[in-house]
Amino acid sequence: MALDIKPTRSELIKLKKKIKLAKSGYNLLKKKRDGLILDFFEILKKAKTLRQELTEEYEVALEKINMARAVEGDIALKSLAMAVSQAPDIQLHTKNIMGVVVPRIESIGLQKPMTERGYGIYASSSLTDDAASSFERVVEKVILAAEIETSMKKLLHEIEKTKRRVNALEFAVIPQMESVAGFIRLRLEEMERESIFRLKRIKA
Repeated sequence: MALDIKPTRSELIKLKKKIKLAKSGYNLLKKKRDGLILDFFEILKKAKTLRQELTEEYEVALEKINMARAVEGDIALKSLAMAVSQAPDIQLHTKNIMGVVVPRIESIGLQKPMTERGYGIYASSSLTDDAASSFERVVEKVILAAEIETSMKKLLHEIEKTKRRVNALEFAVIPQMESVAGFIRLRLEEMERESIFRLKRIKA
């Protein structure tokens, strides 16, 4: 049945253009995949460092709050905590990493001077202020960690998606088109030989 197919040279030319376009897309996607992987590992390094810093900051903050609890008492600390009225301003923005939109979280007013915490200078001790400062630093690290972790998840998802497209082009789409192009070439050559043979018979 395949031999009854009569392709044309214009079909072959169109298919060659499609193959060229597919190969160009494949190369671009490979570069994108490789670039995303490099960016992912750069962010992964930051994430590992940040996790370590967050753990250390949290341990320091726990130690300081426990000291403040021992001296001031839980009731006094809860009273001071209730006096804090101004919530920090968290603003969510976005940034673009090789076509992937990832979050950029900006926090304003997390690190406050003692006079702006709302409970007054004379109502607290240096232990309470140290604990408050430590936990403010912990919250800053948590916000940064949230930004980095979300960016990593989005990049990883895009890497997997790009890898699937690269593999589809490399192992399915391009080989299939090249196989069809090869068949069309052979069929055109065969049709040309048949045409020449018929012309010779007519002349004879």
